[in-house]
Amino acid sequence: MNVSHSHRLQQQFFKTGATKELNYRTQSLQRLKNTLETREQDVYNALKKDLGKSEFEAYVTEYNVVMAELRKFLYKLKRWTKPKKVRAALLNFPSQARQYPEPYGNVLVISPWNYPFQLALAPVIGAVGAGNTVVLKPSEFAPHTSQLLEEIIATSFSPEHVTVCKGDAAVAKELTSLKWDYIFFTGSPQVGKLIYQAAAQHLTPVTLELGGKNPCVVHQSAAIKTAAKRIVWAKFLNAGQTCIAPDYILVHASVKQELVKQLQISIAQFYGEQPQSSHDYGRINRKDHLEKLLSYLDGEQLITGGDYNLEQLYLAPTLLDEPGEESAVMQQEIFGPILPVISYQEQDDIEKWIHRYEKPLSGYVFATQKSFINWFTKRYSYGGGVINDCIVHFVNDRLPFGGVGNSGIGAYHGKHSFDCFSHYKSVVHRKNWLDITLKYPPYAGKLKATKSFLKRF
Repeated sequence: MNVSHSHRLQQQFFKTGATKELNYRTQSLQRLKNTLETREQDVYNALKKDLGKSEFEAYVTEYNVVMAELRKFLYKLKRWTKPKKVRAALLNFPSQARQYPEPYGNVLVISPWNYPFQLALAPVIGAVGAGNTVVLKPSEFAPHTSQLLEEIIATSFSPEHVTVCKGDAAVAKELTSLKWDYIFFTGSPQVGKLIYQAAAQHLTPVTLELGGKNPCVVHQSAAIKTAAKRIVWAKFLNAGQTCIAPDYILVHASVKQELVKQLQISIAQFYGEQPQSSHDYGRINRKDHLEKLLSYLDGEQLITGGDYNLEQLYLAPTLLDEPGEESAVMQQEIFGPILPVISYQEQDDIEKWIHRYEKPLSGYVFATQKSFINWFTKRYSYGGGVINDCIVHFVNDRLPFGGVGNSGIGAYHGKHSFDCFSHYKSVVHRKNWLDITLKYPPYAGKLKATKSFLKRF
């Protein structure tokens, strides 16, 4: 596909104003919904081939998330597109004030490989619902899902409205060299910085959904058995390739032994004694990523796991015991089924670890002691988090999802997706039946009265 041609085509189409019409938006989203309903099984098959996902996991974490977003937009869009009334300023009396949501224009969405269906279509739905055109660049590392996305988009939209540009990093570089009205990127902080630099050349606004080393603190007051079960589920979902998965555990020394025991029990309950044979345990995306993960195990003390198969892209759920601050596994986001377990004695020990890293995308704490929960919540900055569970904040579309600092810029989901891809244009409607002359020259003799008037507000 000619990248520049698609870009020009969408620029021209946006100028016609067609995408600003509510009916056009809702009809487009309804066609997408209809297409997805007919291709549901194809979605599961593609995700199985790209990441080894079970049908249950693919439904819960990908297909259902997209369909729920579509239903929300189709139900709420008419309300969201209405101008917002704002209290008028008395200085403008008589007047009315409103905010008009309008689309940015031509949007570029670059999606990742770890949730290649959901993280591609969710922002596309938001951009279309807000009235934009969209070019979607899916990840080349999820080829089966990317091919399916191209087919789904071609069936649901005209190419001047929404289209897919497949390709590698060279295609992404060509796309980001063009002038867009908005760029939405999901991926690593390293690539996110390159996207940000490219966008800055045209002063293009961005949403960057990135990642980081998400801490998971287990206090001595925690319900250990429940905590272990929830941590194992969240960490080893999608074989650990989840940007909001707990990256490492900080557990109070007095309950570490019990937590480790329960973590091992939960792994066996979920995936059996041989996780490689489990239909519910996924695979690493590609060989070079698996090799990188294996390098993290060199010289480390294994609690459990570590088994792997390069040909099958398999790495067992793995727990590491007390890796050091300078160990390779603690230098960057792991993004795989490796979970370091580190003990602490005092809250200062928690500070030492968490403050080593940039602000993460998520933060988790397991505790029943309210004072500790409050301390953790107020003390640390992260995109979003959960008390006594992990990753489940993602499913509440009333909560904006996004990072802070190095873990991202901007947020989306539900109404927040509509807001993400909309510019709210502020407009004051003045009336003509009264015109206060105080503001007009000449100003001689008016200052005292003006000061007196303005001090009232």
